[in-house]
Amino acid sequence: MMKIAEIISHLETVAPPAYQENYDNAGLLTGMPNWECSGVLVSLDCTEQIVQEAIEKKCNLIVAHHPIIFGGLKKITGMNYVEKTIIAAIKSDIAIYAIHTNLDNMLHGVNAKMADQLGLVNRKILLPKPSTLKKLYTFVPHSDAEKVRKAIFDAGAGVIGNYSNVSFGAEGVGSFIPGEGTNPHVGEVGKTHFENEIKIETIFPAYLQQTVVKALIEAHPYEEVAYEVIDLANPNERVGSGLVGELPKPVDEKAFLGEIKQAFGLSVIKHTPLLGKPVKKVALCGGAGSFLISKALASGVDFYISSDIKYHEFFDANDRLVLADIGHFESERFTIDLLDEILREKFPTFAVLKTAINTNPVRYFL
Repeated sequence: MMKIAEIISHLETVAPPAYQENYDNAGLLTGMPNWECSGVLVSLDCTEQIVQEAIEKKCNLIVAHHPIIFGGLKKITGMNYVEKTIIAAIKSDIAIYAIHTNLDNMLHGVNAKMADQLGLVNRKILLPKPSTLKKLYTFVPHSDAEKVRKAIFDAGAGVIGNYSNVSFGAEGVGSFIPGEGTNPHVGEVGKTHFENEIKIETIFPAYLQQTVVKALIEAHPYEEVAYEVIDLANPNERVGSGLVGELPKPVDEKAFLGEIKQAFGLSVIKHTPLLGKPVKKVALCGGAGSFLISKALASGVDFYISSDIKYHEFFDANDRLVLADIGHFESERFTIDLLDEILREKFPTFAVLKTAINTNPVRYFL
């Protein structure tokens, strides 16, 4: 039997928890990682109904996009849907794992599934997340340079876009005097030693610093490893909020609204006045995305698709783009398919099921 920890480990490789927003509560919310997993049920939300569905389908792990516990719980007495859901899960030993804004913030995450429905190409992150990259400098004897490079690459360093094992090397001469009680890899105690070394520079995600430095020290031949880690201001083009892309060819605004309606199964779309020009460049953000309106304007898009846009925020379109609010659930509904794909690709023979319950609490009277 597979442990829940193995499933979590894979999910956190795809969407590292370090990339969730500081207000979020992604991660394991109920249950224990060392439990054996009988099956996984994936859903957008976790409700008491979803917990019951998991029990009936013999799945003791629910992987949901939205965290059922978002703020602090001071009591669990069943007075609201959150407390009822937690009680039901704990009573039946159901683990709940939430993968929220960390999945939103991945280039191939929630927004990518939205973009798939509209056929967007030339995609990139709309607002790259700052302070997510660091740089490592270290100094290694020629004979050990490849061994050290491989170790830090295996630990996750050296990735830029679709390129891997990226580094820069510069030759130089290092000097040192081994002191009493040392056991130097090269040189003699008490004597100045000069060694031909290579300075290796490489980039890595900030959250991997401990792992990368540990790999460096373990692979390096010296007792005392000289290295430096610095923060980078460079944007991480693969991590951040929203997504911008292009349609394969321009379309009429009304026709594009029809495409959106069909792609997301909508009965209604709230939008700002049409501008009478073709639609080519499109930005989008699953869930509540009004915070990206100014960024969408700056990127020169024709349409910005999101949800939970307030009345006064519609004015922010400023007759420069069309804002389209398609509903929170509707914008993220394909996240269920995304989670199913992520898990099935890694665990093709394991029981991974998609919920059959529509958890959307919003209804429209037509």
